[in-house]
Order: sequence, then C-alpha cells, then structure tokens
Amino acid sequence: MIDVLVIGGGNAALCAALSAVEHGARRVVVLESASRAERGGNSIHTRNIRVMHDSPMGYLTEAYGEDEFFDDLIRVTGGKTTEELARQVIRASSECPQWMQRYGVRFQACLGGTLHLSRTNNFFLGGGKALMNAYYRSAESLGIQIQYDSPVERLEIDRKGFQAAWVSDKAGGAHRLPAKAVVVASGGFESNREWLREAWGPAADQFLIRGCRFNQGVLLRDLIAQGAQSIGDVTQGHCVAIDARAPMYDGGIVTRIDCVSLGIVVNKEGQRFYDEGEDFWPKRYAIWGRLVAQQPDQIGYSIIDAKAQGRFMPPVFPGESAQTIEALAVKIGLHPDALSKTVSAYNAAVVTGRFNHAVLDDCHTEGLTPPKTHWAQRLDTPPFTAYPLRPGITFTYLGVKINNKCQVLFDDYSENLFAAGEIVAGNVLGQGYVAGVGMTIGSVFGRLAGQQAALAAMRRPQEELCI
Repeated sequence: MIDVLVIGGGNAALCAALSAVEHGARRVVVLESASRAERGGNSIHTRNIRVMHDSPMGYLTEAYGEDEFFDDLIRVTGGKTTEELARQVIRASSECPQWMQRYGVRFQACLGGTLHLSRTNNFFLGGGKALMNAYYRSAESLGIQIQYDSPVERLEIDRKGFQAAWVSDKAGGAHRLPAKAVVVASGGFESNREWLREAWGPAADQFLIRGCRFNQGVLLRDLIAQGAQSIGDVTQGHCVAIDARAPMYDGGIVTRIDCVSLGIVVNKEGQRFYDEGEDFWPKRYAIWGRLVAQQPDQIGYSIIDAKAQGRFMPPVFPGESAQTIEALAVKIGLHPDALSKTVSAYNAAVVTGRFNHAVLDDCHTEGLTPPKTHWAQRLDTPPFTAYPLRPGITFTYLGVKINNKCQVLFDDYSENLFAAGEIVAGNVLGQGYVAGVGMTIGSVFGRLAGQQAALAAMRRPQEELCI
C-alpha cells in the first residue's frame, strides 16, 4: 500500500516526496505527467529562491528579515494575501537553503545583471534544471518511486477523505491507485488555452506560456467541482513581458525582456501606457505581462538607446536596431511619426539627475502622462534598439484554499488531502509577484505537505481504505 502519493513533478512535489520519507512514510510514489526528458514542470526554468535571513548566510549578503520580506510582498500584492500563511512561508524560508543542500542542491553568487537580488535571493548553481535533477537523484536513492507519463484525471474523495487517484494510461483508459494520503502539487492551469480564454477572452490567443505544456489545471478543476474551496482571481498570475518571438511553451527565463526600466515601452500605436520606472525591476517585472495583455493586439515594444546596453540581462533574441527612431519604427512595424512624437515628448519631459540603476534615483519626468518616476534618461544616443513584447504566463493564481498544515479546505478539511506549489499560490499571491517567491512558496508548502501527509498516513487504519 502506498503511504503518500504525490501528484506532480516540480519543485513542490519533490520537496513533498523527500519530506514524506523524512517523516516516516515507507512507500512514497510520485506521479509525473511528463516524460523523464521533460520532467520538472515550471521549476526547471527557475534560477533562485527568496529567503529570509537575519544575517549574511552563504551567498546571501547582509540581512533580509521577516517584516521587510512581508512588506515587499504586501507592496506587490496590494494587500491581497493571507497574512498567516504568508508569514508562515516567510519564516520557514530561512530553513530552505540548508535543507536543499542536504539533497544535492548547490548555490552560487548572484548573477551579473540581476540587480538588487544579492541580499534577498539564493541562486541555484546550474539553474532550476540542476536543482530538479538533484532532487530526482535524491528521491531515487531513497527508494521513492517515480512514475513518468502518468497524468491523473481525477481524485476519488469520500466522507473519509482521499481514497485514490485515477491515472490515465497511453491506451486511453485509466487505472485506480489508492493511497493513505495524497499531496496534490500539479500546478495551475496556464497551459490550458480554453481556460485562459474563459478568463481573458480572445486576448488569451496571443499569450505565450513561459513554462511547461502539462499544467492543464485538471486536478484544480476536479477539486473545486468536488467542493474544495477556491481562492484567487482567475485572471491573476505570474505574467511577465517576454519576447514576442519566443516559442509557445517552455521559453523559460531567457525570453524575459529586462530592459523595461532603462527605456520606454510603447504599444502598436507608438504610445506609452505605464510608468517604466515605478519600482525596482525584481518587484515590478511581473506586472508587465498583464499591462501588455491590455494593449491592442496584446503587443508592446521596449525601446532603449546605447546608454542602456550592458545594464541588463541580455535576452535570447537580439533586438532590432537602427540609427534613428524613425528607422527603428519602420523596422518594427510602427508609424514613424507616432513613435518619433512619443520619444520627443518623453525626452523633453526628462529631468536630469544622478542616474543610478541600483537605487530609486532622482531621474524622472515632469508634466508627462504616464510619468517615469525613476531612471529616466533621454533616448538620444544611437543605435536605438527595440524588443517586441507579448504576455508570458508563468503560472496562474487561482487555486485551492489550504490551512496552515496544507490541508485542502472543503466545508471543513480533509485529514489526508494536502496541496502545495502553484495550485495553492493564490493563498499568498493575490496579485503581483516579487522575484523568487514562487520557489519559496513551493519549497515551504511542499516540505510541510509531505510531512503532514506522512503523519496522516501513519495514523490512518488500513480498513479505512476502499481497495
């Protein structure tokens, strides 16, 4: 008999499986819907985790305390968070690096070009792919059984709690897999184009998916249909501005355009539509996908001049460049007069200050709508470069509501049904995003869900299971 069944193959799922073994589960099985070659979910595209620490720790510099972490979260979410769970995640994050290293994860110094993160975020040596490979190696060495190509189509739940998962097979059928406890860590619904259309309408057809193609939201919808309480807005998620030339799926972090705060962003009509210098990029980059999604044809263009080169992480695709703004407009399909007028108005509004991209500097605009409140420099040094932008969905925030033991809440809660990862992100992230917090949520709740699932499995008598 399976003690703990873990559904999902990303960071939260593997943390849950490893934690379940730590806490006494004898037989742990992981169901990964992807093949072995594509395993790891969205976690393979990550590169760091946000961590609370009261003093320098490893590669983390200075201190980053609970209240500052929480203030950063409140600022990006606009207060749309469950404070008890958010603070639980923040406090437990301090234990994550040491725990991760126990299972083969290694860290490195903050990457060049990733401003403001050396104090707050721990970077994985080799990125998310290396992290997930380390977890899978550790899981296999501990006897955790990994079943690939094993999508779960529904859960069997009765008044006694979780009974079994129904797992699809390649022949088009499904088999029943009972277990004493389950952790659902199967992600959001960002890869489900039909569901995205329900939320966004036709605009969703222009969205690109930064992560994997397997996050269809099957179990999220199944749990809600069976009475699980939902949390979060169906239109909210981690949605960033990525290169419009990126692939439909699995473009990952290298498709993100990081020069927004160093120039201006215009829509297809050549008009600016938001403050590019509102706050530090790690705190505001995840709003730009939604902003672009609200523009005509869901397209935007990030435009910089030569002064910005070398100040941001270069994307995977080169930008279009020209010696004049008008020539650049022609190259990217915008009306030259419209773009020239926008740039001229912006340049005229810039108040020269002491430019410093590492702080909230005094370079800003005056008399311009929308304003640029920091890092405003005239676009006056050729060559000028443009990057086309599309909304890039990483993961969605609609999820199931949990308590502080990661138990899924129905009218009450299920003693042996737990959830972690993106499927519960909405408990902490009502909107917005701050760099690395997705991995924090997945790691903390994954470990906790695995622990609690192991304890529930040991408490559950065999006769309660409908074999």
